Amino acid sequence: MIAEEHEAAHELGTDSGRRLGVATSTMLVIASMIGTGVFTTSGFLVRDLGSPMLVLLAWALGGLAALFGALSYAELSAALPNNGGEYYLLSRVFHPALGFAAGIVSLVVGFSAPIAASAIAFGEYTKRALGVDDPNFVMTAGLGLIVVSTMVHLGSVQSGTRFQNVTTAIKLAFVVGVIYLGLSQGDVGRLSEVPASPREGTFGALAVSLVFVSFAYSGWNAAAYLAGETRDPSKTLPRALFIGTVTVTVLYVALTAALLMAAPTETLSGVLEVAHVAAAALFGEDAGRFVSGVIAIGLISTVGALTMTGPRVYEAIGADYPLLRALSRRSEGRGPGFAIATQAVIAAALAMTASFDTLLIYIGFTLSFFAAMTALAVIVLRRTEPDLPRPYRVTAYPLPPVVFIALMLWMMWFTVRSSPIVTLAGAATIVFSFIVWLIVRPRGGSPQELITSGTHPIPLSIAPVPYEEE
Repeated sequence: MIAEEHEAAHELGTDSGRRLGVATSTMLVIASMIGTGVFTTSGFLVRDLGSPMLVLLAWALGGLAALFGALSYAELSAALPNNGGEYYLLSRVFHPALGFAAGIVSLVVGFSAPIAASAIAFGEYTKRALGVDDPNFVMTAGLGLIVVSTMVHLGSVQSGTRFQNVTTAIKLAFVVGVIYLGLSQGDVGRLSEVPASPREGTFGALAVSLVFVSFAYSGWNAAAYLAGETRDPSKTLPRALFIGTVTVTVLYVALTAALLMAAPTETLSGVLEVAHVAAAALFGEDAGRFVSGVIAIGLISTVGALTMTGPRVYEAIGADYPLLRALSRRSEGRGPGFAIATQAVIAAALAMTASFDTLLIYIGFTLSFFAAMTALAVIVLRRTEPDLPRPYRVTAYPLPPVVFIALMLWMMWFTVRSSPIVTLAGAATIVFSFIVWLIVRPRGGSPQELITSGTHPIPLSIAPVPYEEE
């Protein structure tokens, strides 16, 4: 049955479903990237690194890693343009078990956990904006955002797209405004401040700081998850991934500099709502509340982007594994409802049981493993299938995938040393995903033939597009 559906979709062609152009794909990357991290992690970086210049270096390194990762994903996605992200790519290049594990980890760690972290940050910033003292407000507001975002994307695809575009536009305009005010009104001398007590183990601290930074940059691969719905993917995907990642890197470094110039490092150290503190230091508490309110609106966009993108991965899994077919079910004109609802339940559970910084370490460590494996897939595929058409080839190959893998391994090693319990939870999630694969894999056959043949489109009957661009 699965093979017949895939063959029918392939024979009909998927070009009619490929409506995502460069502009929409780039905006999806930017919307997915600019969110919780940049407004919440700089305080933790100041605490751990001490020096503003080291903090800026961490953001620059994170941008370099994201760019090299994006270039690697661009080659794979242009050569194998199908929905599913790491799920499809790792299944195609290595083995269905590894791809399935990446898909399950995407459900728990790649999307649900970031939604939970973004919801917590939304609650914190909303609390600051409204001046609320209720200790339960943060959790209530965060869970409310998860529910509202889920309901919006359970509705028509068109309404979800409009909601997403409006909140993304507000967020981008706000980021540019903060950069301008911070750089023009702040004290540039603060960037050269040296901590009174120099930190020990700076090399390791810088590696661990990339965990927080990588969370802020997560989303640079968003366009790859919708490769099967992208118009002219050989050109659109590389451009969207490159333009989106470079744009966000420039904005992140400039925004961090603006925040560091706005207030002394000791004031920002360890603070989650770092943008509120910076704005209050420059223009007073009322300005801080206004900034917090706008950031809260921006975080709505982040949760919306994650809510929209993640279920497309689970949908691909459901199309291949009969026991998980519910994940691929849609109503006409709507998103994959069961997949969206499942994601929301997991996100709500994580929001209620884990702290913000613990979630960030858990996310960063676990996703780094699969991101490194996907970059490795570029090298492996070049060797195993040298004649495979590659509309886009990584510039300066093999430097980008090799450097990306090295940065991921460096970050993972020092994270294990500094946070063994949290990284153990990440490792347990990966092991659990392999166990689930052993349970749900088809006994009378395997999707391996479909995956390795390169014909893995989502059946047209269950794959309406999330965006439509004329």
